[in-house]
Amino acid sequence: MRGARGATLADSIGGKTDPLRPNTVVVAAAGLLLLGGAAALTPGFGWRQATLYLIGGALGLTLYHATFGFAASWRVFLADGRGAGLRAQMLMLAVATLLFFPVLADGTLFGRAVGGALAPVGVSVLVGAFVFGIGMQLGGACASGTLYTAGSGNTRTMLTLPAFIAGAFLATAHFPWWLDRPSYGEISIIREYGLGRALVLQLAVLAAIVGVTIVLERRRHGSLVSLTEGAPAGIGQLWRGPWPLAWGALALALLNFATLAVAGHAWSVTYGFTLWGAKLAAAAGLDFSGWTFWSWPYQRAALANSVFGNTVSVMNFGILAGALLAAGLAGRFAPVWRIPPRPMLAAVLGGLAMGYGARLAFGCNIGAFFSGVASGSLHGWLWLAAAMAGTAVGTALRPMFGLGVERSKAAA
Repeated sequence: MRGARGATLADSIGGKTDPLRPNTVVVAAAGLLLLGGAAALTPGFGWRQATLYLIGGALGLTLYHATFGFAASWRVFLADGRGAGLRAQMLMLAVATLLFFPVLADGTLFGRAVGGALAPVGVSVLVGAFVFGIGMQLGGACASGTLYTAGSGNTRTMLTLPAFIAGAFLATAHFPWWLDRPSYGEISIIREYGLGRALVLQLAVLAAIVGVTIVLERRRHGSLVSLTEGAPAGIGQLWRGPWPLAWGALALALLNFATLAVAGHAWSVTYGFTLWGAKLAAAAGLDFSGWTFWSWPYQRAALANSVFGNTVSVMNFGILAGALLAAGLAGRFAPVWRIPPRPMLAAVLGGLAMGYGARLAFGCNIGAFFSGVASGSLHGWLWLAAAMAGTAVGTALRPMFGLGVERSKAAA
């Protein structure tokens, strides 16, 4: 009943339940990319960048083996009442909350200063997340989903990815204007309520969301899809996958915390895309020196340096390589190059919308939602509400582009 859990980018990667032989060529190539890449990064960029690249690889492998996505899970919940994907995300957030909150309250980890993913609660997040929600339904994946499915050979998201990059770069032209829209500023519940009360409040909200999904799923289907469904029977399946959603949730929480420890900030995706877009635009001869966004010190420094010197960018490269490794281990790296015109158009439009929206919203489902909520930032919760509304609109638009919406018969 694995397909019934519904939260697994079902329109991008089919079910991975039948055992296939690993593709040794793909595994070797991906392994060389990961290990060779880390070895090459160390002399020029230091051990932290090399470590973050490998953490990215572990994230890519986890995302693929657990088919852990946001686009399909949210769509399936709204359209079919199946909430396993949302419950897995709440588990991930609960574990991350327990790990992040004490460290962020202290401000240091292993003697090094660390900071959470805090951003203003305002119109830019509201609009950006709504646009992102529409985009991820048309594009067929969220930000992390786009990375890992493209890395694993999914050709439709290979179209979504460059469009995402273009949208994120385009948004930098208008980002200062959006910053001037009404905002309450950064609101940290850790700072507002203290560590203990903030922990209780956040865990209670996460538990309430889980409760809602359980009630709605039982009411519609009469039973629940388990988060531990499909647990590996042996070491071979552990490496080849698939993994249950619970495993993916736990691994992603731990890997985000590892990112915080090594990089000093939580996991993010969109800024790497934004930087890639700027680098490509500069290489193409586009003059954007007059754009305010790229005159700010951090952006100016990132643009002047290598894409391998930026923590977010190097992790994105790692995710692509890790997903390629996972697809090779699963024996499922088999790109299909024939894409009908309407889904192709949806992939491009969805990517543009996700890129533009994510930049306005201070991040995507990872940087704004996952890392934002794990950091106790209220903008992460606003992002969830707005992106869920966008998901409802995007789900309604999918049939226009020849894309399916998962629905099953309700229990009698």
